[in-house]
Amino acid sequence: MSGAEEIAALDFASVTPEEFARIVKGLSAKEIGRIAQDEELRTRVLKEVFGRMERQFKPDVAGSLEALIRWKVTGQDEVPEVVYETRISKGTCTVTEGRSDAEPRVTLIMGDADFLKLVSGNSSPVTMFMMRKVKIAGDVALASGLTRYFDIPKA
Repeated sequence: MSGAEEIAALDFASVTPEEFARIVKGLSAKEIGRIAQDEELRTRVLKEVFGRMERQFKPDVAGSLEALIRWKVTGQDEVPEVVYETRISKGTCTVTEGRSDAEPRVTLIMGDADFLKLVSGNSSPVTMFMMRKVKIAGDVALASGLTRYFDIPKA
């Protein structure tokens, strides 16, 4: 079974973050590209990843942080860009799909493969920025430390 088929067959409700990280680590760029081209599968994967952010949020680390983080996951070819926003406020984290009228403190722009590697702990945000795999608009310091506010598994 290919990595894309393995992702497609997943019952996300029963997959731990560690298992997801292991699966993503084993995917080739070509396999991630196949996931990104399948709009239904891509939507399912992104909804699951963003849905887990609230559960993996570490309020004790965030403390009094107030921030709106906008995520733009760029599509390729015919696949459209997807936007999600993460609001951290008063020790809580809420995630919404789509772009609000609010001004984000930081916007992160990256392709599907880089996004999956970042959120599964398979790539460092600083390294990705230095290699120009992620574009950052706004508070670069917040972006560079963003992963510490979430319990991100290691594969």
